[in-house]
Amino acid sequence: MQHKTNTGGLLLGLVLGLTLFSCRVGRDYRRPELQLPDHYRHAPVTTYGDTAGIAALEWRKFFTDTTLQGLIAKGIRYNYDLQLAVERIAAAEQRLKAARLAGLPQADLQIGAQYNHPSKNSLNGMSAGSVLHSDHLEDYNASAGISWEADIWGKIRRQKEIARTQYLQTHEAKKAVQSRLVSDIARGFYQLLMLDKQLKIARQNLALSDNTLKLTRLLRDAGEATTLSVQQTEAQQKAIAALIPQLEQGIALQENALQLLTGQFPGTVARTVNLSDITIPDFLPAGLPVALVSRRPDVRSAEMDVIVANAAVGIRQAEMYPSLSISAEGGVNALKASSWFTLPGSLFGVVTGGITQPLFDRRRLKTDYAVAKIEREQSVTAFRQTVLQAVTEVSDALIKTDKLRQQEKTAAEQVAILKKAISNAQQLYKNAMANYLEVISAQSSALQAQLDLADIRSRELSAAADLYMALGGGWR
Repeated sequence: MQHKTNTGGLLLGLVLGLTLFSCRVGRDYRRPELQLPDHYRHAPVTTYGDTAGIAALEWRKFFTDTTLQGLIAKGIRYNYDLQLAVERIAAAEQRLKAARLAGLPQADLQIGAQYNHPSKNSLNGMSAGSVLHSDHLEDYNASAGISWEADIWGKIRRQKEIARTQYLQTHEAKKAVQSRLVSDIARGFYQLLMLDKQLKIARQNLALSDNTLKLTRLLRDAGEATTLSVQQTEAQQKAIAALIPQLEQGIALQENALQLLTGQFPGTVARTVNLSDITIPDFLPAGLPVALVSRRPDVRSAEMDVIVANAAVGIRQAEMYPSLSISAEGGVNALKASSWFTLPGSLFGVVTGGITQPLFDRRRLKTDYAVAKIEREQSVTAFRQTVLQAVTEVSDALIKTDKLRQQEKTAAEQVAILKKAISNAQQLYKNAMANYLEVISAQSSALQAQLDLADIRSRELSAAADLYMALGGGWR
């Protein structure tokens, strides 16, 4: 008994010593070097000192129209893609809870009984007859056991790191889905308002074309215009009339698209706001590129891929080194049920420990380690590519918002000029100082210019929404 006690103490001392002096193989994560520019291309100089820019704004403060806010709120609540992201978070949370228990001793309880009636001419039968004076053998056992692997090389800690990082990734994925959803709803809403505006313009121009057609018929009846002029004017009127159902179709489809984003069945979207009522600030600070790494969800998720890949390298390296495991079992054991729980005679205990070093499998382990390092470099490359893409998207959005604002100003001036041209052409036509082609041409040009102005306005608003999302806004 003294020998067993010393052996157990020696084993315990060995375990504690290895645990205390254990080291985690593989390098700890350090963010890969990023060559980020000091500022975005086309960003106003006055925004350089603002680190976060508009991305720091909660979406309700960036999209101030109440109708749009209602659609976004409904989308966040009912959109199925976002609901799936939330469910993935819940699943990852359960995996994280399980991972936190890794490294703790595994315990089990076992209760068993065995009855054996051997041949009387067998060794067991003769032994039972001579020793136990019985023609059968019984064995009753109740025991509790624990087993534990010492995390000498940090493999279990790396596994916990992976589980924790993957859990955080699901949160970033949800943020990315919501950011995209908010932007998609805003752009869809602006598109719908543009179609509303274009439909209103088409109906106004149809009424104007009807008046021109009536005037042309009167002039023909008076002998001052030809039947050809009536036909040409009527053809233009039909072209404008055909535009109306086309726009009505576009409105219905866009309403359905918005309903889909908000998790609703197809239907109308209630709105009282006009395209011209939506305003965006003249100044949209973009902040600094360095803020993207910590704010934009897809960039953060890409960096977490690097963290996971780095931890996987540590695990693969640890698998090539010896592993120490220890197990203990104790309970009561007896050959007769009547003496099963007779203490202390039925008590037993076993403690074992072992060190395992892979030999013949070492080639595969080295291959796995080499592949893990390559995959880590791949994740670093993907992370840098994601950062590059993010910076490019911000720069593109900045260029669009600026240039579309300039286009809108020029297009508005063009519309004002063409509206005057229509009035002048009609007046000259009445006085026989202009022909019907000049009137038709003026009306056609004005119609197209007004339609283009509505389209430019919608694209300008959408570009602002794209900038907000590209900077990492929308998930707060």
